[in-house]
Amino acid sequence: MARVSQAHLDARRRQILDGASICFARNGFHATSMQDVLKEADLSAGAVYRYFSGKEELIAAIVGEVLGQVREAFEEESRHIPPPAPDALVAAVLGRSLAAQESLTVDGQPAFPRLVVQVWTETLRNKELAALLYEGYTGVREGWGRIVVAYQEAGMMRTDVPPDHVARTMIAAVLGFLVQQSLFGPAPVEVLRDGLRALMSVSPPLSGA
Repeated sequence: MARVSQAHLDARRRQILDGASICFARNGFHATSMQDVLKEADLSAGAVYRYFSGKEELIAAIVGEVLGQVREAFEEESRHIPPPAPDALVAAVLGRSLAAQESLTVDGQPAFPRLVVQVWTETLRNKELAALLYEGYTGVREGWGRIVVAYQEAGMMRTDVPPDHVARTMIAAVLGFLVQQSLFGPAPVEVLRDGLRALMSVSPPLSGA
């Protein structure tokens, strides 16, 4: 029997994950059956079950992969001294995440924002997935926190605000932007970048004005 290359195995796994992502984004986790995933991925049951035992493993793999990509992006940006300003950094990290998923669409719209919302919904029911998401969220918060410390040490940001507070706020801005895309359609990351840049420029009014 011919030996299957690692590249072939990786490509097949990618095919399955992409098919599952589209199904979950389109119909949600509970309304999606494994038959739906098989059809979307255009693979046999044996081919899919060789990699994943069911929907739970599929969604855990998808979440883990996305969170890993985000963490890697933050780690790369944090190596710059000082790091890019928050508006540029958010645009770079979010843009990279969206670009990694840009081939996945549902009804002509990007699937990724809808998938994010579906994952959040499932975490309310699935303790294992909630734990995985919390672990990833904590890693992203810590990455942002390190970047905020670098801003403060470089004199780019005020030091009287705890880094974790800034980290949570920046994550909230990104997640809110993804929700808007899920509800109202795609928008370029430059929209978020420019909005953050404008907020960063706010200064108190001159006294007596």
